[in-house]
Amino acid sequence: MNESISRLRMRNTLLLLFCWLCFLTASGNSTNASALVPASTGQADSTIKDAVLITSFPFKQYYGGVVVILAQLNGIPDTLQFILDTGSAGISLDTGTCERLGIPLTPSDRIVRGLGGARQVSFAMDRSLILPGLTVDSLDFHVNDYELISQVYGLQVDGIIGYSLLSRYIVNVDYDKEKINIYSKGRFSYPKGGLLLKPSLTLIPIISAPLRNGKAQTNNRYYFDTGAGMCLLLSNQFVKDSGLLSSRKRQRKIIQTEAQGLGGKMEMHITTIQEFKIGNYNFRNVPVYLFDDKTNITAYPFLGGMIGNDLLRRFNLFLNYSKKEIYLQPNTHYRDPFDYSYTGLIIYLINGRVEITDIIKNSPAEKAGFKKGDIILAINNNFSSNLTVYRDLLKNVGTRPTLVIMRNNELQLKKLPIKSIL
Repeated sequence: MNESISRLRMRNTLLLLFCWLCFLTASGNSTNASALVPASTGQADSTIKDAVLITSFPFKQYYGGVVVILAQLNGIPDTLQFILDTGSAGISLDTGTCERLGIPLTPSDRIVRGLGGARQVSFAMDRSLILPGLTVDSLDFHVNDYELISQVYGLQVDGIIGYSLLSRYIVNVDYDKEKINIYSKGRFSYPKGGLLLKPSLTLIPIISAPLRNGKAQTNNRYYFDTGAGMCLLLSNQFVKDSGLLSSRKRQRKIIQTEAQGLGGKMEMHITTIQEFKIGNYNFRNVPVYLFDDKTNITAYPFLGGMIGNDLLRRFNLFLNYSKKEIYLQPNTHYRDPFDYSYTGLIIYLINGRVEITDIIKNSPAEKAGFKKGDIILAINNNFSSNLTVYRDLLKNVGTRPTLVIMRNNELQLKKLPIKSIL
């Protein structure tokens, strides 16, 4: 879902594939396709208790609508920051956080796969996660290095919350109010005006959805991943076999980019797809990332790729894992425009400074004279060094914002043209 890091869209389109790809383990998902059914009004069995609201608490949204919540671990007073990720097959902690807090680790033979390779992980065993109004006990956190994700978002990411918590409750993610509502398992009535999905679900939800591009139409399965700050990610093999990019008289732009995740960097491309549908909800000209699935994460043809949170944030979500149900309710973000911006400028927050970590060859950023290692001090007279603010300032296609940079202890002013991937 990630949230991996792209290098082409303005806003520094950092895909957060890392968030998604770091948690897809060898444990498989059910091979049944997901179903779409009318909204449920709850179980008819009178012996089943009604679900009860346990707690509500706020969250913050970052790039692509990715959800970050505050929590603590038992016996540790520090407040930690976690990404809520349906693309995570468990629950995890950052390596640096464990070292800083002195959390003992237990070695294991568990392998976590990601972009470019796999890694053996250790565990912080039998810990309790303390949320506002709720303590979740008996959790085994696997441990991974999230320094890169922290630099992407400009905040310390201490861990990622996935299936281990989501499977115990009914979880509502309300993007309108930026609030998490957690209910006990039981009979639950969804609000009217939405769509009930019946995903295939073992550890990570999988749904079926149709794609159309020109005359090419295809239906496949996708991971449902709130931890990835993008719209769609498709494997090149799926795109080739389906003929999605070869059926239009006027070819859409396909721009080279790069992503980074567990195991290193890999080449990717970005383009747009004419139409993508989730149930009755139709999205047009959707930004899509294409990648070679060398580590067989999607097990193609079983899966075509994944749906990320830049699409999913357009719905308030009800995650009811015990019933294998996900309910989508369109919210105020439903008609938000997609981000088509492109500069080739890659920026992270490193040691409190916004640094250009790379430049795409032949991109607008390279042609404007930016270089790797430049420090951005201001954009259009905004000196906040706030990564989120800077990305927002750099997403307006057709504009040429002014950047104040520092290079070799000298100040420079540069204009940066913002192009479009359309």
